[in-house]
Amino acid sequence: MSALERGEPELRVREASPAAASTGSGLPPGLSAPATRALHGSGIITLAEVAEYSEAELLALHGVGPTAIRTLVAALQQAGLTLRPS
Repeated sequence: MSALERGEPELRVREASPAAASTGSGLPPGLSAPATRALHGSGIITLAEVAEYSEAELLALHGVGPTAIRTLVAALQQAGLTLRPS
């Protein structure tokens, strides 16, 4: 019996478009799940919001490491944004 047949709501996953990442309206698709959870848990859901933080502040979040920083910096550069200076 499927979830729908049991009366459970159907879950739909909405994928971010590449354009969303480049315009600052989402996090980059290559970002790891732990880093994404850490950012979302801190209320950071867009690249524009990422740009409001320094590298040190982002690295202080559990789940955000050097690889996530490289991914974020590359996405920020594509969107014409940068991290806040330390």
